[in-house]
Amino acid sequence: MRRCIRLLIAFDGTAYRGWQRQLHVPTIQATLEEALGRICGHAITLHGAGRTDSGVHALAMVAHFHTPVQHPLSAFIRGVNSLIPPDIRILDAHEENIDFHCRYSALGKTYRYDLYAGQIQLPTRRLYEGHFPGALNIKNIETCLNVLIGTHDFSSFEAVGSRDPLQKGRGAVRTITDARLRENGRQSYSLFFTGDGFLRHMVRNLVGTLIQAGNGTISTEHFNKILASRDRSKAGPTAPARGLFLETIYYDQKSMPFPVKKQ
Repeated sequence: MRRCIRLLIAFDGTAYRGWQRQLHVPTIQATLEEALGRICGHAITLHGAGRTDSGVHALAMVAHFHTPVQHPLSAFIRGVNSLIPPDIRILDAHEENIDFHCRYSALGKTYRYDLYAGQIQLPTRRLYEGHFPGALNIKNIETCLNVLIGTHDFSSFEAVGSRDPLQKGRGAVRTITDARLRENGRQSYSLFFTGDGFLRHMVRNLVGTLIQAGNGTISTEHFNKILASRDRSKAGPTAPARGLFLETIYYDQKSMPFPVKKQ
Protein backbone atom coordinates (compact mmCIF):
# COMPACT_ATOMS: atom_id res chain seq x y z
CA MET A 1 0.00 0.00 0.00
CA ARG A 2 1.45 3.33 -1.07
CA ARG A 3 1.92 5.94 1.66
CA CYS A 4 2.29 9.72 1.52
CA ILE A 5 4.82 10.98 4.05
CA ARG A 6 4.96 14.68 4.89
CA LEU A 7 8.21 16.11 6.26
CA LEU A 8 8.96 19.33 8.12
CA ILE A 9 12.48 20.45 7.25
CA ALA A 10 14.87 23.15 8.45
CA PHE A 11 18.08 24.04 6.64
CA ASP A 12 20.92 26.49 6.41
CA GLY A 13 21.07 27.21 2.69
CA THR A 14 24.61 28.64 2.63
CA ALA A 15 26.30 25.59 1.09
CA TYR A 16 23.51 24.74 -1.40
CA ARG A 17 22.30 25.95 -4.77
CA GLY A 18 18.77 26.19 -3.49
CA TRP A 19 16.09 23.57 -3.03
CA GLN A 20 15.64 22.17 -6.54
CA ARG A 21 17.70 19.25 -7.76
CA GLN A 22 20.38 20.24 -10.31
CA LEU A 23 23.21 18.40 -12.02
CA HIS A 24 26.67 18.52 -10.44
CA VAL A 25 25.82 20.99 -7.66
CA PRO A 26 24.61 20.40 -4.08
CA THR A 27 20.91 21.05 -3.44
CA ILE A 28 18.57 20.40 -0.53
CA GLN A 29 16.22 18.21 -2.57
CA ALA A 30 18.95 15.97 -3.95
CA THR A 31 20.61 15.54 -0.55
CA LEU A 32 17.35 14.44 1.06
CA GLU A 33 16.32 12.21 -1.84
CA GLU A 34 19.57 10.29 -1.59
CA ALA A 35 19.15 9.73 2.15
CA LEU A 36 15.46 8.79 1.83
CA GLY A 37 16.34 6.36 -0.97
CA ARG A 38 18.75 4.59 1.35
CA ILE A 39 16.16 4.40 4.12
CA CYS A 40 13.36 3.21 1.83
CA GLY A 41 15.37 0.96 -0.47
CA HIS A 42 14.04 2.57 -3.65
CA ALA A 43 14.41 5.85 -5.57
CA ILE A 44 12.53 8.72 -3.98
CA THR A 45 11.09 11.85 -5.60
CA LEU A 46 10.70 14.50 -2.93
CA HIS A 47 8.22 17.28 -3.68
CA GLY A 48 8.81 20.61 -1.95
CA ALA A 49 6.30 23.32 -1.13
CA GLY A 50 8.51 25.87 -2.86
CA ARG A 51 11.85 26.42 -4.54
CA THR A 52 14.19 28.42 -2.36
CA ASP A 53 17.12 30.07 -4.11
CA SER A 54 20.82 29.53 -3.51
CA GLY A 55 21.78 30.71 -0.03
CA VAL A 56 18.20 31.05 1.28
CA HIS A 57 17.39 29.40 4.62
CA ALA A 58 14.28 27.64 5.92
CA LEU A 59 12.91 27.09 9.38
CA ALA A 60 9.86 25.11 8.27
CA MET A 61 9.99 23.85 4.69
CA VAL A 62 7.35 21.21 3.96
CA ALA A 63 7.91 18.35 1.52
CA HIS A 64 6.28 15.00 0.76
CA PHE A 65 7.08 11.72 -0.96
CA HIS A 66 5.40 8.39 -1.69
CA THR A 67 6.63 4.99 -0.62
CA PRO A 68 5.21 1.49 -0.08
CA VAL A 69 7.58 0.73 2.80
CA GLN A 70 6.03 0.45 6.25
CA HIS A 71 8.82 1.98 8.31
CA PRO A 72 7.74 3.85 11.44
CA LEU A 73 7.71 7.64 11.06
CA SER A 74 10.70 7.87 13.39
CA ALA A 75 12.81 6.27 10.64
CA PHE A 76 12.19 9.29 8.46
CA ILE A 77 13.40 11.60 11.21
CA ARG A 78 16.23 9.95 13.10
CA GLY A 79 17.24 7.70 10.21
CA VAL A 80 17.48 10.45 7.61
CA ASN A 81 19.13 12.89 10.01
CA SER A 82 21.87 10.33 10.64
CA LEU A 83 22.68 10.27 6.91
CA ILE A 84 22.63 13.97 5.98
CA PRO A 85 24.90 16.93 6.81
CA PRO A 86 24.12 18.88 9.99
CA ASP A 87 23.02 21.95 8.03
CA ILE A 88 19.79 20.10 7.10
CA ARG A 89 17.43 18.56 9.62
CA ILE A 90 14.12 16.70 9.47
CA LEU A 91 12.08 18.15 12.35
CA ASP A 92 8.91 16.10 12.01
CA ALA A 93 7.21 13.47 9.85
CA HIS A 94 3.66 12.25 9.62
CA GLU A 95 1.41 10.38 7.22
CA GLU A 96 -1.00 12.28 4.98
CA ASN A 97 -3.85 11.31 2.68
CA ILE A 98 -2.48 9.97 -0.59
CA ASP A 99 -3.80 12.98 -2.52
CA PHE A 100 -1.98 15.52 -0.32
CA HIS A 101 0.46 17.79 -2.17
CA CYS A 102 2.68 20.08 -0.13
CA ARG A 103 2.70 22.76 -2.83
CA TYR A 104 -0.85 22.72 -4.15
CA SER A 105 -2.45 22.14 -0.74
CA ALA A 106 -0.70 25.15 0.80
CA LEU A 107 -2.81 28.23 1.58
CA GLY A 108 -0.01 30.66 2.29
CA LYS A 109 3.53 31.28 3.50
CA THR A 110 5.47 33.62 5.74
CA TYR A 111 8.97 34.78 4.81
CA ARG A 112 11.30 36.75 7.09
CA TYR A 113 14.20 38.90 5.95
CA ASP A 114 16.85 39.83 8.54
CA LEU A 115 19.02 42.87 7.94
CA TYR A 116 21.63 44.96 9.67
CA ALA A 117 22.09 48.70 9.13
CA GLY A 118 25.22 49.28 11.21
CA GLN A 119 28.55 50.06 9.61
CA ILE A 120 30.39 46.90 10.76
CA GLN A 121 28.52 43.59 10.68
CA LEU A 122 29.46 40.82 13.08
CA PRO A 123 31.18 38.01 11.15
CA THR A 124 28.94 35.46 12.86
CA ARG A 125 25.89 37.14 11.23
CA ARG A 126 27.31 37.63 7.73
CA LEU A 127 25.58 34.49 6.39
CA TYR A 128 22.21 35.26 7.99
CA GLU A 129 21.62 39.00 7.49
CA GLY A 130 21.59 41.37 4.58
CA HIS A 131 24.01 44.23 5.30
CA PHE A 132 22.73 47.72 4.43
CA PRO A 133 24.92 50.22 6.32
CA GLY A 134 23.38 53.62 6.92
CA ALA A 135 20.51 55.31 8.74
CA LEU A 136 17.02 54.00 7.89
CA ASN A 137 13.78 55.93 8.17
CA ILE A 138 11.60 53.25 9.73
CA LYS A 139 8.41 55.25 9.31
CA ASN A 140 8.94 55.40 5.54
CA ILE A 141 9.54 51.65 5.36
CA GLU A 142 6.39 50.94 7.37
CA THR A 143 4.37 53.26 5.12
CA CYS A 144 5.52 51.27 2.09
CA LEU A 145 4.81 47.97 3.81
CA ASN A 146 1.21 49.04 4.39
CA VAL A 147 0.84 49.70 0.65
CA LEU A 148 1.67 46.06 -0.07
CA ILE A 149 -1.19 44.61 1.97
CA GLY A 150 -4.00 43.36 -0.25
CA THR A 151 -4.15 41.91 -3.76
CA HIS A 152 -1.78 43.42 -6.33
CA ASP A 153 0.08 42.64 -9.51
CA PHE A 154 3.67 42.27 -8.29
CA SER A 155 5.36 42.24 -11.72
CA SER A 156 7.62 45.09 -10.55
CA PHE A 157 9.16 42.75 -7.99
CA GLU A 158 9.37 39.55 -10.03
CA ALA A 159 12.69 38.23 -11.36
CA VAL A 160 12.99 39.08 -15.04
CA GLY A 161 12.34 36.03 -17.23
CA SER A 162 11.24 33.83 -14.33
CA ARG A 163 7.79 33.16 -15.76
CA ASP A 164 6.50 32.37 -19.24
CA PRO A 165 4.51 35.48 -20.30
CA LEU A 166 2.03 33.19 -22.07
CA GLN A 167 1.49 31.13 -18.93
CA LYS A 168 -2.15 31.01 -17.88
CA GLY A 169 -3.41 31.44 -14.34
CA ARG A 170 -3.13 34.40 -12.02
CA GLY A 171 0.06 35.77 -13.57
CA ALA A 172 1.90 38.04 -11.15
CA VAL A 173 -1.15 38.72 -8.96
CA ARG A 174 -0.66 37.74 -5.33
CA THR A 175 -2.39 38.62 -2.05
CA ILE A 176 -0.28 39.85 0.87
CA THR A 177 -2.10 39.51 4.18
CA ASP A 178 0.64 40.94 6.38
CA ALA A 179 3.80 42.99 5.80
CA ARG A 180 5.59 44.42 8.81
CA LEU A 181 8.91 45.41 10.32
CA ARG A 182 10.32 44.37 13.68
CA GLU A 183 13.14 46.26 15.34
CA ASN A 184 15.54 43.83 17.01
CA GLY A 185 17.78 46.48 18.54
CA ARG A 186 21.25 47.79 17.70
CA GLN A 187 20.34 48.58 14.09
CA SER A 188 19.08 45.06 13.46
CA TYR A 189 15.68 44.55 11.82
CA SER A 190 13.41 41.82 10.49
CA LEU A 191 10.86 42.22 7.70
CA PHE A 192 7.93 39.78 7.60
CA PHE A 193 5.76 38.99 4.57
CA THR A 194 2.74 36.67 4.70
CA GLY A 195 0.71 35.91 1.60
CA ASP A 196 -0.98 33.34 -0.58
CA GLY A 197 2.10 32.95 -2.75
CA PHE A 198 5.31 34.64 -3.86
CA LEU A 199 6.98 35.15 -7.22
CA ARG A 200 10.62 34.28 -7.81
CA HIS A 201 12.85 36.81 -6.00
CA MET A 202 9.73 38.76 -4.99
CA VAL A 203 10.62 39.12 -1.31
CA ARG A 204 14.26 39.98 -2.02
CA ASN A 205 13.25 42.56 -4.64
CA LEU A 206 10.74 44.07 -2.22
CA VAL A 207 13.42 44.30 0.47
CA GLY A 208 15.88 45.98 -1.90
CA THR A 209 13.27 48.59 -2.80
CA LEU A 210 12.11 49.09 0.79
CA ILE A 211 15.71 49.81 1.78
CA GLN A 212 15.77 52.55 -0.87
CA ALA A 213 12.65 54.06 0.72
CA GLY A 214 14.30 53.80 4.12
CA ASN A 215 17.56 55.49 3.13
CA GLY A 216 15.89 58.26 1.14
CA THR A 217 16.87 57.09 -2.35
CA ILE A 218 13.17 57.03 -3.25
CA SER A 219 10.07 58.55 -1.64
CA THR A 220 7.11 56.61 -0.34
CA GLU A 221 5.07 58.10 -3.19
CA HIS A 222 7.60 56.76 -5.68
CA PHE A 223 7.33 53.32 -4.07
CA ASN A 224 3.60 53.39 -4.84
CA LYS A 225 4.37 54.25 -8.46
CA ILE A 226 6.85 51.37 -8.71
CA LEU A 227 4.21 48.89 -7.56
CA ALA A 228 1.65 50.31 -10.01
CA SER A 229 4.12 50.33 -12.93
CA ARG A 230 4.39 46.52 -13.16
CA ASP A 231 7.93 47.13 -14.45
CA ARG A 232 10.85 45.33 -12.79
CA SER A 233 13.33 47.91 -14.08
CA LYS A 234 11.67 50.59 -11.93
CA ALA A 235 12.23 48.76 -8.65
CA GLY A 236 15.35 48.51 -6.50
CA PRO A 237 18.09 45.88 -6.45
CA THR A 238 17.63 42.29 -5.31
CA ALA A 239 18.61 41.95 -1.66
CA PRO A 240 21.19 39.23 -0.87
CA ALA A 241 19.77 35.74 -0.39
CA ARG A 242 21.53 35.17 2.93
CA GLY A 243 19.03 37.28 4.90
CA LEU A 244 15.94 35.38 3.73
CA PHE A 245 14.20 32.68 5.78
CA LEU A 246 11.13 30.64 4.91
CA GLU A 247 9.37 30.75 8.28
CA THR A 248 6.01 29.02 7.93
CA ILE A 249 3.77 27.32 5.38
CA TYR A 250 0.05 27.24 6.16
CA TYR A 251 -2.30 24.37 5.32
CA ASP A 252 -5.22 25.26 7.60
CA GLN A 253 -7.24 28.45 7.13
CA LYS A 254 -7.49 28.82 10.90
CA SER A 255 -3.72 28.91 11.21
CA MET A 256 -3.33 31.85 8.82
CA PRO A 257 -2.33 34.68 11.15
CA PHE A 258 -3.95 37.61 9.33
CA PRO A 259 -7.01 37.99 7.09
CA VAL A 260 -6.73 40.08 3.93
CA LYS A 261 -7.05 43.73 4.87
CA LYS A 262 -9.21 45.99 2.75
CA GLN A 263 -7.51 48.80 0.84
